[in-house]
Amino acid sequence: MKTELPPLQSKSPGASRDSSPVISRQTKVEVKDLTCYYGSTPAVKRVSLSIPEHAVTALIGPSGCGKSTFLRTMNRMYHLVRSARIEGSIKLGGMDIQKVELTELRRRVGMVFQKANPFPKSIFDNVAYGLRLQGVRGARLAERVEQSLQRAALWNEVKDHLQKSAYDLSGGQQQRLSIARALALSPEVLLLDEPCSALDPISTSRIEELLHKEKERCTIVIVTHNLQQAARASDVTGFFLAGELIELGETKTMFSNPSRKETEDYLTGRFG
Repeated sequence: MKTELPPLQSKSPGASRDSSPVISRQTKVEVKDLTCYYGSTPAVKRVSLSIPEHAVTALIGPSGCGKSTFLRTMNRMYHLVRSARIEGSIKLGGMDIQKVELTELRRRVGMVFQKANPFPKSIFDNVAYGLRLQGVRGARLAERVEQSLQRAALWNEVKDHLQKSAYDLSGGQQQRLSIARALALSPEVLLLDEPCSALDPISTSRIEELLHKEKERCTIVIVTHNLQQAARASDVTGFFLAGELIELGETKTMFSNPSRKETEDYLTGRFG
């Protein structure tokens, strides 16, 4: 039987008092005293937080506040920047991610970027790519591809066109294809960095519905500049400012009664 955690709270040194309590549930990702540097400049500063399992956690804040950098630390994507390094710890299911082989970590922690990035392949081959690397073949491969496209709410639109180029899809469809490709590997955590910023309202709505359904299968963390999207789609919200986690709390509570003045000022449009 799972042990219920006490309410989770922000532990950033920038906070002058406790943030709003977060939904009491088991922790999936535990971050302690995380600082991420680009060269000698810290982009994320001494952030500590717990990300609850089977929930959507939204990260909000003005441009350049460190939220996307923080997101990329969770699957070590920051390794792509030569000057980047981190201090502190990130544990996935209790295991330090620095001790997980990189390919395995990125299977367990999938990522979808702001701009859809389909491979120059067919719709089918985009979703099948990672599965083939894992040795999935034949009927099982076709089944997994279909399941992933269904989970991404794309199957009905493409089932008769699987061999067409992914570039023939609309922008919203390409983004859902990117999500299907990530979901095909059955990640424990799905990271999304501004996945709807370039999409129309209908495509955005479909992705938000997808997040609501997928949180039953995996833990989701989304970076968004769209405050309405954070309010609609997330269970938990973290507010970043100047590289620090200012406040972390249940989304409904944070949007109705934030505990920090900085959060209130951002949510009411006084800056950002």
